[in-house]
Amino acid sequence: MTLGISLYPEKTSFEEDKDYIRRAFKLGYRRVFTSLLEIEGDTKEVMNSFSNTVKFAKEIGMDVVVDINPQIMKQLAISYDDLFFFADLGAYAIRLDMGFTGREEAEMTRNPYGIKIEVNMSIGTKYIDNIMSFSPDRKNLIGSHNFYPMEFSGLSESHFEKCTSQFRNYQIETAAFITSKKGKIGPWPLQDGLCTLEQHRTQSVTSQIMYYKLVDSINTIIIGNAYASQAELEAIAAVYFATHPSFSVVLNDNLTKIEKAIILDELHSFRGDRSDFLLRSSLPRFKYKKEAISSKDNRDLKKGDIAIANNHFGQYKGELHIALKDIANDKGRYNYVGTLTPEAFSLLDKLQPWSKFRLSEGE
Repeated sequence: MTLGISLYPEKTSFEEDKDYIRRAFKLGYRRVFTSLLEIEGDTKEVMNSFSNTVKFAKEIGMDVVVDINPQIMKQLAISYDDLFFFADLGAYAIRLDMGFTGREEAEMTRNPYGIKIEVNMSIGTKYIDNIMSFSPDRKNLIGSHNFYPMEFSGLSESHFEKCTSQFRNYQIETAAFITSKKGKIGPWPLQDGLCTLEQHRTQSVTSQIMYYKLVDSINTIIIGNAYASQAELEAIAAVYFATHPSFSVVLNDNLTKIEKAIILDELHSFRGDRSDFLLRSSLPRFKYKKEAISSKDNRDLKKGDIAIANNHFGQYKGELHIALKDIANDKGRYNYVGTLTPEAFSLLDKLQPWSKFRLSEGE
């Protein structure tokens, strides 16, 4: 897996692009997506600007994917059976925004330059099966989902899963896009963010990247718009490179030192013998077996609430529970200690049984 950024050199300056590339590379990003779907104005001037950015990114250690379509290949007099233009440009891969018949894509994977051919994963037809029927060079065939500038036009989760599984079945490398809240630049004049999944359009970058980390079906995650802020670049990298997922919680007031330690300091484990009502993290009960956890704030639990078993809960004292449904607390065994943020709770069903996770203080 790797992280990526997107650049649109025809709309930015070379110096801005270089600065963005340097900052992203320093944080561990290794892919650059860029678009060459149409050329307006002086072709030579546009291509010089484009070439400078691509070559700099390659020199610094980035793999550059160039998004193209048959129309731009025709405009630049490039044939699908001769990819020297892209090899000379320094491209790692070319992405076919609009495909051919399947035979051409398979033939392109056998180019002598080792350029990867990236095909559109979001179509939902037998497109990839058709390409595979023409015996492509698999090591040079990769895929990526679309991004969707128009609000409400992004993929549903079910369609995303269906399309992704088609490519995973062939063990083809996959990619998808998340959207920055600060980036305003994309390939088209109008955009309401540039994400693959519609549900991500309004979510924080940390929730978007966490989703892909948890579903574990996408190899490369790319910020679709430019320029993401430095804070966003850092937040995405922090989640991506973390050893365990972390879910944000809004803490209750006046927690004891022990309660706060159980919530924030422990590496929690999602018990595999799971319940429809609770996600149980049992390990704290052994570590804090001898500590007193007085009964307090015994409110009924709502979906997404976090509770710690108190002194009245016998051998379960010290366990941390996340309510998956509303639960009565009429026996006073639970201390309410906080609530998952809505975005964090929406990710909880992606967590695999017996996996470990952390809780972090959010807003």
